Amino acid sequence: MRIAKSIIVEPSQNLAYGVVALALSFFVFAYSSWFGQPSILLYYALWFPLILIDYRNVLGNYRKYGWIFAFGIFTCLTIFWSAAPPVTARAAIQYMTHIICALIAMRVLDIRSMTLGGVAGVGLVLIYSLLFGYYSYDALDGTFSFVGAFDSKNQLGLYASLGIFFCFAAIFILGERRMLWLGGCGIVGLMSAYCLMACQSATSVITTAAVLALLTGMRVILFLSPQQRKLLFTAGATALVILAVAGVYLGAVDAILGVFGKDSTLTGRTYLWQQGIEAASRSPFIGIGYQAFWVQGFSEPERLWEEFFITSRAGFHFHNTYIETTVETGLIGVTLLALVLIVALFGHLKRLLSDMRNNESYILFGISALLLVRSFVEIDILNPYHVGSFLLYFTAGKLTVARAKTNIPSITYYDQIEMARS
Repeated sequence: MRIAKSIIVEPSQNLAYGVVALALSFFVFAYSSWFGQPSILLYYALWFPLILIDYRNVLGNYRKYGWIFAFGIFTCLTIFWSAAPPVTARAAIQYMTHIICALIAMRVLDIRSMTLGGVAGVGLVLIYSLLFGYYSYDALDGTFSFVGAFDSKNQLGLYASLGIFFCFAAIFILGERRMLWLGGCGIVGLMSAYCLMACQSATSVITTAAVLALLTGMRVILFLSPQQRKLLFTAGATALVILAVAGVYLGAVDAILGVFGKDSTLTGRTYLWQQGIEAASRSPFIGIGYQAFWVQGFSEPERLWEEFFITSRAGFHFHNTYIETTVETGLIGVTLLALVLIVALFGHLKRLLSDMRNNESYILFGISALLLVRSFVEIDILNPYHVGSFLLYFTAGKLTVARAKTNIPSITYYDQIEMARS
């Protein structure tokens, strides 16, 4: 029996495959440390074979991807001066293949498949965590938090944040009204909200609320003309920066953190940042090698593991994407990685402000904003086989495809209201 290749690689016809492939990918990203190499092979098997089906459409024109691959290529170059060459070589190859998988997914999935696949994927991840998860004691702040089947409450918080985001996007941006997906979004949304509260991750709660508020505000802006949108957005962004600066000096930030039982040190993160800056200063331009700092046997990480009660001596970092990246790949590497994130954010913002029906850029702008806000306290986009880095390169890759091919207009709930009024 022959299967039409369009139901696998054609964005407008492969909803079933896209949802399943993305859901399984999310599950692998979450629990590859539990299931090991077989789960990684499954991830590769979901995307790489698509090249054999229709390599021209699946790969696209890679000459457009130079800025996207730049950081991945540089991680490979750091092998030559790495403090731990075998570690760097393995991690760099994994990161490069991870980028390729994300770009393949970008070529074969439209925004509806990606959003619904995100809902299904987060649902699968959270169900597993609720069934097999546990509470963990945090020696630094003296609290018990639900970490699910992860080693960190912040990772559970990230998936909970994404669950709320994708459910919001499916219903209020894409206007999904089919009962199956409405029910699914309701269940996943409730699970995400519960996990977000149970894990007590201030980072995840604050960033989720901020991004949802941003997207809601953008909905109001999109009712205006393109010129008015740009002026209002610029004024709003300026006011937000002023309020943020004032909040720091007037103590508003400390008050917000106090609600979550945190203080201005962010439970030791400011000390970690200081240590990371000192480590980065030893090789400021090219770093010590991709993922070559947190290596067992090296004196500095061993000291920090002991100070922060990390008995596993693994899975720890500086809790800041830019500091961590500078330590490993220097100022060159952090510039290349930041370039991808910033171009993705403002590239989709530009498209969105120019076209109010561009639901693709509306959602991908929200993802970029979420990753940007979290980048100051987490390293979601720096590691291979991580949902954050996958979404980053998926989002950035969409900018290389002409809007006429990727933006499939859909009538949203708000559009229906406007049509009814008119």
